[in-house]
Amino acid sequence: MVATTTDHTITRLNVPGPKAQTILERDRAVVSHAYGRVADFVMSHGLGSQVYDVDGNRFIDFVSGIAVNSTGHSHPHVVRAIQQQAEKFLHISSDYYHESWVRLSERLDEIAPFSEPASVFVGNSGTEAVEGAIKLARYHTGRPNFIGFMGGFHGRTLGALGFTASKTTQRRGFLPIREVTHAPYPYEYRPVLAMQPGDADYGETVINYLEKIIFKSILAPEDVAAVLVEPIQGEGGYVVPPASFFPRLRELCDRHGILLIVDEVQSGMGRTGKWWAIEHWGVKPDIICTAKGIASGVPLGAVLAKRSLATWPTGAHGNTYGGNPLAMVAALATMEVLENGGIQNAVDQGDYILQRLHAMAARHPSMGDVRGKGLMLGVEFVQDKVTKVADARLRNRIVELAFEHGLLIMGCGANSMRIIPPLVVTRAEVDEGLDIFEHALTMAEQELL
Repeated sequence: MVATTTDHTITRLNVPGPKAQTILERDRAVVSHAYGRVADFVMSHGLGSQVYDVDGNRFIDFVSGIAVNSTGHSHPHVVRAIQQQAEKFLHISSDYYHESWVRLSERLDEIAPFSEPASVFVGNSGTEAVEGAIKLARYHTGRPNFIGFMGGFHGRTLGALGFTASKTTQRRGFLPIREVTHAPYPYEYRPVLAMQPGDADYGETVINYLEKIIFKSILAPEDVAAVLVEPIQGEGGYVVPPASFFPRLRELCDRHGILLIVDEVQSGMGRTGKWWAIEHWGVKPDIICTAKGIASGVPLGAVLAKRSLATWPTGAHGNTYGGNPLAMVAALATMEVLENGGIQNAVDQGDYILQRLHAMAARHPSMGDVRGKGLMLGVEFVQDKVTKVADARLRNRIVELAFEHGLLIMGCGANSMRIIPPLVVTRAEVDEGLDIFEHALTMAEQELL
């Protein structure tokens, strides 16, 4: 038992407990092994940033369903909206109309990060949003090719998989579309390109590589429909690009008539302290993809495109569940919670977490880099800070030990950890979660370093 500074104690839980073990055995018998699992956590219920397993163990949630539970678990305002809608109707296919679908599209138009009106297409997931965006870009431009980035994650369906380049296991054995050329993402901590004299920062180095190497030797820019990019890479390691990258990328796209598609599936909806992460760089995309945190856990994805680009004809794209009424009202309620304090809380708690993480990094030799914005934060683990040799084994052990002591946390990239609590997380919950995190980190370092 270790005393902490926040008036609570850290104890090792008996996990998985007997009820959880029974359910885990049943799961292994019938649920596809294609799913990758992080911990043997079998959820019973949750509220806000706290969750409980079926054996009564309590956990602080620093995962939020991978940035989905933006308003926390079972936020009463969101639950009430879903309950009220469920009493009216659950589904009326996208061949018809209903008001909440229109209301949500109007709200998304209001917050769209570009100046002209938005055309909104809604589906069921982030992958569907990406698929819709690349179909629209190809149709509107008449061009066949795209630019993606190493380390990017955009989904696992075959179209989106053509852009995904974060792990080989996600592509091995599948043949995605071949019209995607990948460039290095401006990952300053682990650059793959050498900065040249005159480059303002590593972001400019990457843009110069695109223009002087890819566009001159590999792919003609007039054949490129769009660039698809995450403002902050998610699965790739929570990588934040340098200041020059997005302004230079926008200028490059404009010069060659290339559309800029921003994948905000994980970074959007207030996660970084603004509605959209791209707003941190003052750049306006042409098309934006959103999902995850938009509806507090009800499946929903959306494509927001400049209306002048939405030139595809009626019937060119669609889905059965588009505009599902439960998803629409959940999203509207979610946005109300976020604009009434949730986004500001992401700023306040995110700044505080960063301060604590930097203080931890001074005490722990394995914390190689700390980065992020708002409540989209990452820590990269290394064998030592001089060589920066990645240490995935240590990162994975921290995840295990954190779970055993009451914290849900998840890795990303080759050797990084993501910290993404709900946007409504309290300071007390932050402190408790970070205390457990450092306790697990200390134990892992003692075991492995």
